[in-house]
Amino acid sequence: MNSLALDPIQPDGADAAVADEALQRIKGYLGRHQDQRRIPLVVEDDGCETLIVPRGAVELLARVLAHMAAGTGVSVVPSHAELTTQQAAEMLNVSRPFLVGLLEAGEIDHRKVGTHRRVRAESVLAYLREDDKRRREAADELTRLTQEMGLD
Repeated sequence: MNSLALDPIQPDGADAAVADEALQRIKGYLGRHQDQRRIPLVVEDDGCETLIVPRGAVELLARVLAHMAAGTGVSVVPSHAELTTQQAAEMLNVSRPFLVGLLEAGEIDHRKVGTHRRVRAESVLAYLREDDKRRREAADELTRLTQEMGLD
């Protein structure tokens, strides 16, 4: 198995429908069993086999299914994976030169291997979380100012 998968799996319409049905069942199960840390999964083929899976893995599967149900491509990247600048730029949906600027400004942790930069996936995700937080705060501030000015 490849330890770093950046190429998204793109669902077609049939896959999206199956993903949506599975997502609803998983969400229902997780909602009914909120204190359960290990989840039994039954695999049916020639017989039935029960697999015990950590709750976090099932929650991650639910997130993957949600994206697939929406028709969005999905890829899984381990948080410790080191990315090239091109891969990191693609995760952020920005150009590689823009990403390099973020790296040089110290916005995202990275290291150099010879002349090449390597960026940990967890650093990219941390930047995304912080960027989302800044955007929400800015939107909240604009909403507050609009209300104060009576423009709402």
